Amino acid sequence: MIATTPSSTTTSTPQPTATDLDVVPVRHYGRWVAAAASILALVGLIGSLAKNDNLHWDVVGSYLFAPLIFDGLATTLWLTAAAMALGLGLGTLIAVMRLSTSPVLYGLANLFVWVFRGTPLLVQIIFWGYAGALYKNVKIGVPFTDVTFFQAETNTLLTPAIAALLALGLNEAAYASEIVRAGIQSVDHGQAEAAHSLGMRPALTMRRIVLPQALRVIIPPMGNETINMLKMTALVSVISARDLMSNIQDVYAQNYQVIPMLIVASLWYLALVTLLSIPQARLERRYGRGTSGGQVTPLQRMLAGATGLIGRNSKENGR
Repeated sequence: MIATTPSSTTTSTPQPTATDLDVVPVRHYGRWVAAAASILALVGLIGSLAKNDNLHWDVVGSYLFAPLIFDGLATTLWLTAAAMALGLGLGTLIAVMRLSTSPVLYGLANLFVWVFRGTPLLVQIIFWGYAGALYKNVKIGVPFTDVTFFQAETNTLLTPAIAALLALGLNEAAYASEIVRAGIQSVDHGQAEAAHSLGMRPALTMRRIVLPQALRVIIPPMGNETINMLKMTALVSVISARDLMSNIQDVYAQNYQVIPMLIVASLWYLALVTLLSIPQARLERRYGRGTSGGQVTPLQRMLAGATGLIGRNSKENGR
């Protein structure tokens, strides 16, 4: 016979529901004050510039779309494109040389990066612009003999535009080589080993297997380098390469309107950088997909914490 005892009744206090709670939003008064102060300062600055008669906005408007400005823009754009093409092509070669097991190739690549990354770009531009003072003629032939295949005067061969291209391209190659090298090293070494096991040569492995995967790391920073190159072309004005800044300097050397002409240059550089920033941002989003890995945002952590989703995801990622 089983004895039964009467169940004891327990009293539970009612829990407040969501409708009984007063939701009070967090008010950030400090942010409001800082935002208001920033807007007032910006409005004051814009108003001061707009009312400043020394800016000569009529001069800015008259030269903003002048043919001379468009000629400089064309030179600036082709210098940017050509210098980036030269820098990326040569930088890729330098990066491969720095990863080579040959001490000669490794040493030459390190020497190139050391020289062109260690000296200011302005010095390099002036050097190439006045290379005729170092070598009067450029000769190509057999060393230590009188056999010459090609000969030309240095000042004729190295025009200001070509000198600017060499300076910008070689300087960019030193920086691009580091970006490409980082991209190549980001690819797992097992990819190359698997390709070698299939009989692929190292050059073919680099071209078909490693470099396509390294583009995910290479392309986003190269977009920033392109924008930076566009602005660095202004430095070639020291050798009168007929770029945008060179033409601007020629104008204000005649009318003495330095500040208005600099505003014209700034507006065009801002416009070009803005246009380049659009594809650069898209490339970053395209090649940056999935790079966050297992990172969880605070909102995801709050929503998934009660159900244990984070723990399951962590275990699955561990497997």
